[in-house]
Amino acid sequence: ALQVWPLARWCAASALMAPFRTFGALLVAGQLAAAAAGAPKSFDCGMRRLAYDFGRRLVPRLGRFESLWYALNLNSPDCPAALEGVTPTPSSRAPAVPLDGAIFVDAVHGDDAAEGARETPLRSLPAAVRRAVGTGRRTVVLREGTHYLGDGPVLLGPEHSGLTILAHPGERPVLSGGVRVEAKWEPYDVRPPGGWEVFANTSAFLDGTTEALDLGRAADARACGAACAADDRCSAFTWHDSQQGELAHACWGRTDGLWSSALARGQVSGRRAPGRNIYRASVRGQVDEVPGLQLNGRRATRARYPNLPHGIESSPGYGHMIGGDRAMWTPPRFDRFGPVRYHTDRTPSHVRNTSADNWFQNYMIGTGGLCSVYDPPVSYWCSEKPSGGGAFAFRTPSGVTPSAGVLPNAPYADASDLLFHVWRPCRWANWMFEVEGYDAATGNFTFGRGGNQGARGHDKGGDWFVENVFEELDAPGEFFFNKTTGDLYLFYNGSGAPPADMEVEVPQLRVLINVTGSQWDPVRDLTLDGITFRAARYTYMDPHGVPSAGDWALDRISAVFLQGTERAVVQNSTFERLDGNAIMISGYNRNATVQDNDFAYIGGNAIISWGYTNETADSGFPFYTPRTGYPEAGVDGTDGNHPQRNAILRNTAREVGLYEKQSSFYMQAKTVQSRIYGNVFFNGPRAGINYNDGFGGGDELSFNLVFSTCRESGDHGPFNSWDRQPYLTTVRTGQPSIIMEWREIHHNFFIDNYSPQENIDNDDGSCYYRSHHNVLVYGDNGMKNDYGGHDNWQYDNLFAYVGAAMNVDKTLPGHEDHFQNNRVVLTGSSVGVPQCGGARTQTAGNQYFTPTGNVSVCGKSLVDAQKEGLELHSLVSSIPEDAVILDWARSLLSMPAQQWSLVV
Repeated sequence: ALQVWPLARWCAASALMAPFRTFGALLVAGQLAAAAAGAPKSFDCGMRRLAYDFGRRLVPRLGRFESLWYALNLNSPDCPAALEGVTPTPSSRAPAVPLDGAIFVDAVHGDDAAEGARETPLRSLPAAVRRAVGTGRRTVVLREGTHYLGDGPVLLGPEHSGLTILAHPGERPVLSGGVRVEAKWEPYDVRPPGGWEVFANTSAFLDGTTEALDLGRAADARACGAACAADDRCSAFTWHDSQQGELAHACWGRTDGLWSSALARGQVSGRRAPGRNIYRASVRGQVDEVPGLQLNGRRATRARYPNLPHGIESSPGYGHMIGGDRAMWTPPRFDRFGPVRYHTDRTPSHVRNTSADNWFQNYMIGTGGLCSVYDPPVSYWCSEKPSGGGAFAFRTPSGVTPSAGVLPNAPYADASDLLFHVWRPCRWANWMFEVEGYDAATGNFTFGRGGNQGARGHDKGGDWFVENVFEELDAPGEFFFNKTTGDLYLFYNGSGAPPADMEVEVPQLRVLINVTGSQWDPVRDLTLDGITFRAARYTYMDPHGVPSAGDWALDRISAVFLQGTERAVVQNSTFERLDGNAIMISGYNRNATVQDNDFAYIGGNAIISWGYTNETADSGFPFYTPRTGYPEAGVDGTDGNHPQRNAILRNTAREVGLYEKQSSFYMQAKTVQSRIYGNVFFNGPRAGINYNDGFGGGDELSFNLVFSTCRESGDHGPFNSWDRQPYLTTVRTGQPSIIMEWREIHHNFFIDNYSPQENIDNDDGSCYYRSHHNVLVYGDNGMKNDYGGHDNWQYDNLFAYVGAAMNVDKTLPGHEDHFQNNRVVLTGSSVGVPQCGGARTQTAGNQYFTPTGNVSVCGKSLVDAQKEGLELHSLVSSIPEDAVILDWARSLLSMPAQQWSLVV
């Protein structure tokens, strides 16, 4: 079962977590966390059924919502539930706008010289939007088929205000950023499997696999190999010699079909000699790069080590990486870019004096220095005194020498295009590095460009893998492109040759639709409706910036890019197999609406909202006059150059962050008054929803279902926030203020079944949150506030099987945290860590349920604590039956019990 680790131990324990994590396939929602937390399996099952019902109610257009059903593991015989509803079909609803006079586009039968009528359609979308400007027509209709954009994205500006681009009713046109190539496959290395390969001083079990077959004790390696060969389940073995203590002569077999070797004295490992099914096709003259590959609409995996057994579209969890301790990391080059320039805003009216111990009082940044890897080259983490959890100035290692044997296919003949993917220690984000130099004799790699994909640095790297080198093309589903020769190599995942009619698509464009205006000349009332967006190339090696003082770095780019818009709408669309971000709401936007869309298999984030302030010489150019006003204006968010009143409604998002792991379903920075309502989000590597700062506030997060987050990382859970950097905005009172407006988090169903830390993780400095009427299942803590956080009010929530009710930091009088009128089902018998003296946590009216029927508060019994004015009117009793807890959940989520009709 998954072990639950206290927060303080996460970094130290991260290397130990792999044996307790399931990888490759989906970790059952809640099941392992339930076992670790002490929740009954019967409760876990009932909770998952309830989540399925809630999700279907939030997004009824998906009918049976099969992806949700499978994600909750309701196909398991241990917790069966029937698929409810009908299978959805392409909508034949009446279009939101009349089609009379519309411009029609048919990618198969159209002609860009035609009139553009229904019977004489155009062929390309760029031609249609040009025609719209020239004729004044404001509706473009895409017909069924794949619309390849070719040389560049569709560019929409203020002259396209009022334009609607929509799918023809009943059809699902695809807008692709890829190029379809003609591939004539010929055999390159095709041979059947046979025999055994045996390796001395090698273990096949140091990659975190839990799929081990105990083959008993064997006198020698030959006998162990024979035992493996006799068992059809066994694909590889490891034998331990007589010097291995308790494991002496132990014989283990792998059953997952994988091979991941590592140096281990006194052990002998072997594997069935793998076959090869590698084919080659020349694509010279068709594409110059193959950053990704889609075969019949599904991704292939770029050649890498360790291999991914289920391909890039399945989460590896904590597995299929090389441990950070199995390499020597070259120290950072602190003199690489010259000195950093510090700026701390000490304007008296800008000082935030609301936290104990003077946390996060001033706006502060550093420009240049090691933050020159960013664009713009500025970050809180390069400031003079960055603070918070695990705080120190940004840096990254400058190279690495892998330990002997951990790259079994090295040395490499040509590492010039190899990429390192490296988790920051503690798995807070992952970096990607190009290779600037490679010494095959010593095995040392010198890093070149990269390391800018996260805001938090470290001297060393964590878990890592390599990709895009020919010698690692050794697993079904992998590909490699030789850009010198133009040859594309594919280890075809099937018998025989790749089919001649297999569709081969290479993502090329980063942006598919770019909608750009300005605050003074915005694009107004533009709508994208019913389109499938696919095959944008990866952007993780593109310029990244640090949006504010959270832990994130972001690339300001996406498949659909909105900047300088008013009342833009993206709806009823599908975003799938995009290798970068799906939607970016950048800079000035007002009332942008993203509704009723589905996001799946996204390389980065599903939806990002990121504003500007004038921090550096070219911040937000051309919206700020270059080289004026900075850095003093960096604190100032009153100029309006940020998203305001986003509406993120009734979307689904799953399988995000396939490449960049610090990715979420929705993330915002320098954004105010957003409404995130009615969404269903699951299966992501980090926090599900992230507020990167306390800019402005006034946001509402309500009636969302979020689970299976942090599948590949520690900390956080469904929701995470930071507030390390004060900003001046007018949201709270209409006048410039450094204090943000309250944020509301209510009526959500959050399940912290992976990390597990908290469902609502109000991290460093977070303040002015009202979280109420939520159903919050599992986690170490109920309410968390740390490193100067304050004014965190949590009331009328249901916490189910949490380790502690609260763990909060000290606050100033008048800024206390509140924890009141909650129902809390505890796995222990302590409320946790409230503030018991000074500015005490305001606790009252709570109902605690524990295994013993007793609870301690500040080291005292509940009765004794109440004599001191703590937990007035609170009660404690034993844990009730599952049905009682689930009925409380239904009531909070406005789900009458008689309408809960799942068949069991």
